[in-house]
Amino acid sequence: MTLRNDHSGLHPCWSCKGPVAEADLFCETCHAVQPPGHIDHFTRLGLHQVYDVDVDGLERTYFELQRHLHPDRFAKKTPKEKSLSQQQAVSLNEAFETLKDPLLRADYLLQVLGEDGISHDHTVNDPALLMEAMETREALMEADSVDAVNGLTTKARRDVRDCVKSIAAAFAEQKLNEARKLALRLKYLTKLLEETRQHKARLVLK
Repeated sequence: MTLRNDHSGLHPCWSCKGPVAEADLFCETCHAVQPPGHIDHFTRLGLHQVYDVDVDGLERTYFELQRHLHPDRFAKKTPKEKSLSQQQAVSLNEAFETLKDPLLRADYLLQVLGEDGISHDHTVNDPALLMEAMETREALMEADSVDAVNGLTTKARRDVRDCVKSIAAAFAEQKLNEARKLALRLKYLTKLLEETRQHKARLVLK
């Protein structure tokens, strides 16, 4: 099975020297597993470089590709083929873990499109976001019951959903500065959700 996603960047198969594309898992000629190509996560999983991803479809594609790389299929293969299958599996897993997460996907797509990502951005220069963060953290500190924390959690989850939709719209309209600004807000909201979970756990254990 070829499992060919992209025919660009053809190069010789390491085994039979037949033509192989960067995104091929296997050689079409001899069916030997190939080393991971130098391609982005979207291409590796057969997707266009867009933010609005069908996560369920992404998951189906990922597990289908991983099924062809299962160790049982390589039990009688050469050490090189076993090693290459493991490398492909690791590359697919990295791509999947990045693209299934709305925040990681936004950060990665910004970089693919030539913009600065947000993974190492620890400074927030948006006054509105700073004010929102201060007010929400103050409310969380004052929340002295599970019900109060649940209310904050519900609002944060709703804000996350709305923010993800706004990020998708910004990328679709190629407003990359806006997408980056919204991604920073999503980063804050994601952290807030974790803080509400931890605060709730402390209240339950009292």
